[in-house]
Amino acid sequence: GSPFKSIYLKNNIANSEDIRCKCICPPYREVEGQIYKQNVSLKDCNCLHVVDPMPVDGKDVEAYCLRCECKYEERSSGTIKFTIIMYLSILGLLLLYMVYLTLLEPMLKRRLFGHSQLIQSDDDVGDQQPFANAHNVLSRSHSRSNVLNKVEHAQQRWRRQVQEQRKSVFDRHVVLS
Repeated sequence: GSPFKSIYLKNNIANSEDIRCKCICPPYREVEGQIYKQNVSLKDCNCLHVVDPMPVDGKDVEAYCLRCECKYEERSSGTIKFTIIMYLSILGLLLLYMVYLTLLEPMLKRRLFGHSQLIQSDDDVGDQQPFANAHNVLSRSHSRSNVLNKVEHAQQRWRRQVQEQRKSVFDRHVVLS
């Protein structure tokens, strides 16, 4: 009758998939080994409450149950669902980015590069210095390659640091052994 009891029952039912008792019972006489799972509370996590139907008769129940190993397991399905959704979202974003890099970016570069060639050819008609625009393009590509060189240098430095750390860890391991 109390509202607290109904809330408790609702929470218990909602979380029943997150708790279970798992009993692993080895072979006993003519009975094969088996795994039993039930959604029960921690206090009811034992052979008598989980193993259903009992494969042995009354006098062998105690001997059979003593051989069974029962463990109470608890998990958070909400956390599991959230983690899977995040993982799939990140994977989807990476796939979209890969599609962009492989399909759309080259098409956009061709359009922009083709468009800039048309503009440059229009400018070159009245220009006394035909290589002035080429110099601008080369200086821009040089600054890009400079950035790439810096990134590559940083990667190499990072790799050296990782190798040094590995070496020091293995040296310490040898000293400790």
